[in-house]
Amino acid sequence: MLHRDTLDRPLRNLRISVTDRCNLRCQYCMPEEDYVWLPREDLLRFEEISNLVDVFGELGVDKLRLTGGEPLLRRDLPRLVRLLAAKPGVRDLAITTNGVLLAEQARALHEAGLHRVTVSLDTLRPERFKALTRRDTHARVLEGIQEVRRLGWKGLKLDSVVVRGTNDDELLDLIEYGKRTGAEVRFIEYMDVGGATLWSMDKVVSRTEILARLEGRYGKIEPVIEESTAPADRFALPDGVIFGIISSTTAPFCLSCDRSRLTADGMWYLCLYAKAGTDLRGPLRRGASRDELASLILPAWQRRADRGAEERLALAKRSPLVQVGDLRKDPHLEMHTRGG
Repeated sequence: MLHRDTLDRPLRNLRISVTDRCNLRCQYCMPEEDYVWLPREDLLRFEEISNLVDVFGELGVDKLRLTGGEPLLRRDLPRLVRLLAAKPGVRDLAITTNGVLLAEQARALHEAGLHRVTVSLDTLRPERFKALTRRDTHARVLEGIQEVRRLGWKGLKLDSVVVRGTNDDELLDLIEYGKRTGAEVRFIEYMDVGGATLWSMDKVVSRTEILARLEGRYGKIEPVIEESTAPADRFALPDGVIFGIISSTTAPFCLSCDRSRLTADGMWYLCLYAKAGTDLRGPLRRGASRDELASLILPAWQRRADRGAEERLALAKRSPLVQVGDLRKDPHLEMHTRGG
């Protein structure tokens, strides 16, 4: 049975952050140098995550995505994948990674039962990557992508956050790289969430502009007509190649959003823009039963009326959602804590 919120959105898609740590420092996500990290003893153990997934599964969740921070930093992650992949109600089990550690872990994750991989890749230029991430690991990311391809792993996606004046001159290059690697490229509008304290509207390259630029090179682009709650609108080039655009900033999809987010320390958030969440770790560690945990989750979802991206779009004057001082007071506001 699907449980629905006040806007008729079903509870069925859970993003699970397994760590708040990251081995990159992307400027649009983590522009500062000092962070308040979650205490390690607060992080959910794999068995605790598995137990919570069972509760969510009984309430209708059948799609899971592992996130971070950088999820491949979590030790022995394939063990968690095996636990989750073995659940008969899990229809889709995916991961979003920056790819730095992917080459060495891809086979183990694949054999553990992970269904799909999405790699964040904002540039194909090593020096630009270094400037964007403050790390010199671009070659390792590309090797991880190639390893996925060597394994014959289907469903690879490449996510690129497009920032004006930073990487918006690489749209065509990324499409062509996707063709060569058999990956579906998804362009993401720069969002004013979490640690994006340097965000401004003039840095956003809209879906309309992205399509216009691509049509200037490839010719007429057709939308892919499909029923889906996925965040990306998908389009087909004249040669049949599919790509996506996630337009959360200029054309939000709040009315079809079925996603919620579980942080690595067990806070559950109903919206990427939410300032407050529900603590599930505390009750879980105090011995709450599945029914007791469900009684925390289900009413919260049924009351859900969040339309964070639409509300941001309606603002007359729009600035970064959270200021640096507030991020330091509450690390749960960071995107590397709650997962994007």
